[in-house]
Amino acid sequence: MGVHYEQLAAEERGVIMAMTSNGSSGRAIGRLLHRSPSTITRELARNGHRADARPARMGRPRLPYDALRAGSRARRLRRKPRVCRKLHPQGALWQRVRMLMTQGWSPEQVARRLRRDHPDQPEWWVSHETIYTALYAIPRGALRREWVALLRQHKGERRPTGQASNRRGQMQDLPSIHDRPAEVNERLLPGHWEGDVIKGARNRSSVGTLVERTTRFVLLVKLDGATAHDALTGFRRAFLSLPEAMRKTLTYDQGKEMARYRALAQDTGLSIYFADPRSPWQRGTNENTNGLLRQYLPKGTDLSTYSDEDLQSIAWRLNNRPRKTLDFQTPAEVFFPLCGRPDLALAATREIDALGT
Repeated sequence: MGVHYEQLAAEERGVIMAMTSNGSSGRAIGRLLHRSPSTITRELARNGHRADARPARMGRPRLPYDALRAGSRARRLRRKPRVCRKLHPQGALWQRVRMLMTQGWSPEQVARRLRRDHPDQPEWWVSHETIYTALYAIPRGALRREWVALLRQHKGERRPTGQASNRRGQMQDLPSIHDRPAEVNERLLPGHWEGDVIKGARNRSSVGTLVERTTRFVLLVKLDGATAHDALTGFRRAFLSLPEAMRKTLTYDQGKEMARYRALAQDTGLSIYFADPRSPWQRGTNENTNGLLRQYLPKGTDLSTYSDEDLQSIAWRLNNRPRKTLDFQTPAEVFFPLCGRPDLALAATREIDALGT
């Protein structure tokens, strides 16, 4: 059972008034009343009491503790109506939030997109913290499990996540990330990519991941394996499907599947650079994307069972999630106009609008 709390009684407030007039401390009053000292000090602070005559903040004087005034204030506050919860299961806002989260959106993405879509309708505004609070306030049971399943990490409580280190072998004489042009770091121009390969069960299957640094647009590449030949074939096919202006640089870790990076650079026109060993933060955009992908491609599964159509469907869902770094536009809305395909950007926008109807 939890701790049971009781409001101060009128007799207790009378004792507090008498003892404070004699200069007794909050700790002494608490001992006599068998109350926590913090209970007494909070009661005194709420009702303007201070042991000396110095004025309180904002120039308002502190008053002696008065038991009658304190009791009247406590009864008034207990009668004060509470503000109705903005998110409740019977409300339209709750249903809208749930519908967007079933599309794989995070609470923050939902909150910011609602504000963006309804700039003049505060009744549709809700913070991501309110969404988390409402979710974790649901009693344990089937409904709570259903909501927790909508979170990307499927965790029943909020806690920080760690980062795994990269322990794969190293290659020699690689073009260093420190020689990469400054414009890549600034993210002002599109066409600069980060890449990686995620592994399936027992490292027997793999999927290539490519993320454009400026727009956060994701490409998923089906690979026959994780050899250098497989990576060259898959990445070459993916990059050659893009306009030449969108093929400037690729930043990769020092995984051995990129042993044929020179052939990839020659075939696609890319300048390829490699991050330092055990430095995943140097490719933070790709590392974050790989974490998002595990919602759809869980660790320990056989990735060879996913067809190319399956991977494109997953990429499309990621590319149609609003991103905080894009002012809660989606990667598709930003990427396709830069590729000369505004029709695809319009299709992506219409798909998001359809979610709200």
